[in-house]
Amino acid sequence: MPADTARPVDFADRDPALRPLLDRFLTAEDRARIEPLLAELGALAAGEIDRQAAVADANPPKLHGYTPDGERVDTIEYHPAHDRLAHFAYERFGLAAMSHRTGVHGWPTRVPHTVKYALSYLYVQSEFGMACPLSMTDSAARILRLFDPERYADEIAALSSTDPGHRATGAMFMTERQGGTDVGLTETVATDHGTHWTLSGRKWFASNPGADVVLTLARVPGQGEGTRGLGMFLVPRTRPDGSRNAVRIDRLKDKLGSRSIASGEVTLEDAYATPVGELTRGFRQMAEMLNVSRLSNAMRSTALMRRAVRESVDHTRERHVFGVPLFEQPLMRVTLLPMVLDAEAALALVLEAAARLDDADAGDVEARELVRVLTPLAKYTICKRARTVTGEAMEIRGGNGYIEDWVNPRLLRDAHLGSIWEGSSNVIALDVLRCMRRQNAHRALAGTYTDRLVDLPLPAAELLVARWAEVSVRGDRLLDAPAGEQQMRIGRYADELTRTVMATLLVEQAAHRPYDGRALLVAHTSLRLLTDPETLPHTALDHLAALADGGEVPLSAAEEALNA
Repeated sequence: MPADTARPVDFADRDPALRPLLDRFLTAEDRARIEPLLAELGALAAGEIDRQAAVADANPPKLHGYTPDGERVDTIEYHPAHDRLAHFAYERFGLAAMSHRTGVHGWPTRVPHTVKYALSYLYVQSEFGMACPLSMTDSAARILRLFDPERYADEIAALSSTDPGHRATGAMFMTERQGGTDVGLTETVATDHGTHWTLSGRKWFASNPGADVVLTLARVPGQGEGTRGLGMFLVPRTRPDGSRNAVRIDRLKDKLGSRSIASGEVTLEDAYATPVGELTRGFRQMAEMLNVSRLSNAMRSTALMRRAVRESVDHTRERHVFGVPLFEQPLMRVTLLPMVLDAEAALALVLEAAARLDDADAGDVEARELVRVLTPLAKYTICKRARTVTGEAMEIRGGNGYIEDWVNPRLLRDAHLGSIWEGSSNVIALDVLRCMRRQNAHRALAGTYTDRLVDLPLPAAELLVARWAEVSVRGDRLLDAPAGEQQMRIGRYADELTRTVMATLLVEQAAHRPYDGRALLVAHTSLRLLTDPETLPHTALDHLAALADGGEVPLSAAEEALNA
């Protein structure tokens, strides 16, 4: 790595938002349990994981279709750096295991989703690619546990294992060439053989194609057209007799980003499979897997934003232009401020969604409805914003930011993936519209967060209560418009909903830390920029160092910032 960048020694220590937010979202016991993990993973992410990630990115996987004597094997060769990264993710920190078994890192119960996403956020700041198969492994275990736990007890155990000799990885093969967004066009056909099924068809974009456990959709004869005709099936890498299953990896994709892990085109040639749950509910079960994966996408984009902000802050402090550090230049401060604020707001939203997912898994029906809309909102806004923040960070570094010796090109390449995988931005916006049509999700959001704001002793809370009322009315008007106009307007409205949620969470954080001037300044500045994007928030610009790194801000200054 070029020498003029001072490398941080610990990504957790350099993050002014992470620990304070965890203080609010976690119980005292869970907060104490996660602390040594934050310290260890924060240091590894800034050190070995970062170094191995650069090597793995430069040495992508290779497909070996045949042995030298012509036997079909379809094996994928990974660089040792990939294997080292997998060790940290799956084994040392158990990121795929902790939501499914007790005892991981000493937790007496399953580890809360909030903890999992906080730790994953640190890991992804250095290695984005591994988080894809990691998320699918976690999600596959979740789906089997929710919908068919007895039949697949062994698979759940393997997917959630931290033992290198026993653990398995998962994958989701859903996209087909003729039907990416329109899953109802799936052509893969399932055939019942009594003791098992076989699947025949092609999957166009299969990440982690060499997975041990694949969940996929296939058309069940006689079940109907569209998504109603789809059942969910488990396709193991090997048949029960130990032979290789008929899953042919046709080629690996030459991707723009996420180059450390394999994505490929796959043909199922009468592949051995077994049904998951009720075959008539295949698409609904896959939708559950998608929603959790989408939250993971938002977390990953948040991590990329945080890394980009850190790189930009460090660079502008070291780079002098006309004798003055870039960090002190007025225009650069205006450029950095929204990057800092958006990274913090994104983390608050990811942790909020994770906490509501914990509540939903515990049986809270209202939390389940809330997380159903929070997830697409987070993916829509955070993933799009990550593309801008990583691009801005590249420009801030100048010519060096465009060179692969530095981390910026990798951050930018990976950031574009978040808005594509598990549904492009337009698909996600339409999902938000679906939530509004079916469940009045905009009203549910307004009701939930208004109730949480009304008793907070902050003027900003009163302003947000009024804003939620206005946003709700605009949502009603959107639903009263013709269907085509609803679709044209939903993208902008979804972003407005997301940013109002994030502003609410930052105000809550300030109320949780009543003597923390920095938290109050973050909340007030974010709210001002939300309501008046053209404003110049002078107080925040004057205290940019404290916002970027953590530090003291006088409460009086933070209080005045709301109206200054």
